[in-house]
Amino acid sequence: MRRARAALALLLAPHAAAAACGAADDACALPDGEYHLALPEADAATRPAVVFLHGAGSTGAAVLRNSGLIAPLLARGYAVIAPTGGRSFRGRPGSNWNFFPGWEGRDETDFLKRVLADAADRFGIDPDRTLLAGFSAGAFEVSYLACSDPAAFPAYAPVSGGFWQPHPDACAGPVRLLQTHGWQDPVVPLEGRPLGGGRFLQGDIFAGLAIWRRANRCARPDPTGFTETGPFWRRSWESCAPGSALDFALFAGGHTVPPGWADMALDWFEAVTE
Repeated sequence: MRRARAALALLLAPHAAAAACGAADDACALPDGEYHLALPEADAATRPAVVFLHGAGSTGAAVLRNSGLIAPLLARGYAVIAPTGGRSFRGRPGSNWNFFPGWEGRDETDFLKRVLADAADRFGIDPDRTLLAGFSAGAFEVSYLACSDPAAFPAYAPVSGGFWQPHPDACAGPVRLLQTHGWQDPVVPLEGRPLGGGRFLQGDIFAGLAIWRRANRCARPDPTGFTETGPFWRRSWESCAPGSALDFALFAGGHTVPPGWADMALDWFEAVTE
């Protein structure tokens, strides 16, 4: 009987952990930060996940309250992990990401790796089936992490954000990356813009795509594939390094995660990692 109870406790351990932390009002704590998490209804020993990084001025808890973003991911059987940034924004601690090279503060790459490891231990998240995505400042963080440590996550999906100027000279290696951007984005325009009285310059999204093509050792600069997925006009580069992937999805709207992005991103992620 004792052995049976012990076995039952092991089987129920992930559920006990899920009850312990992760909800929008109850973060999972690490020594230097926190994350929130939502699990799909279907039970499983291991689960795929999307780690989604919030924009400037937001938090991981706020990400979980965005039902338009979260519900489609959960419906596909993905857990959603929403960490909180390690940098202040307009005096609000933990509401931005320490993405820009040379900034002092938390090593976000190290932190996000530890978030994934912790979620794997607590909730059965499969690191080999985890997409790192983010919006705006979160997309900046995704881009710089993918550039400096391309093997940290299986694939990357920045939305409404890329690099800042000066652009990186080069990235560390090939990646799988889906870049999504709004044609009418006034906050992070496709061409970039100056901020802080000219002290900072957002980068050009198309220049960033050129950096990714070099990292992926693409044979030519022009796309090899053109498709339309719902509201998205997509371009892809396929004659590149084995195991890499590079897609660009443009939509008609502004600075937002557009409706339909979740399913498009998961379809892409599953196709490039199968």
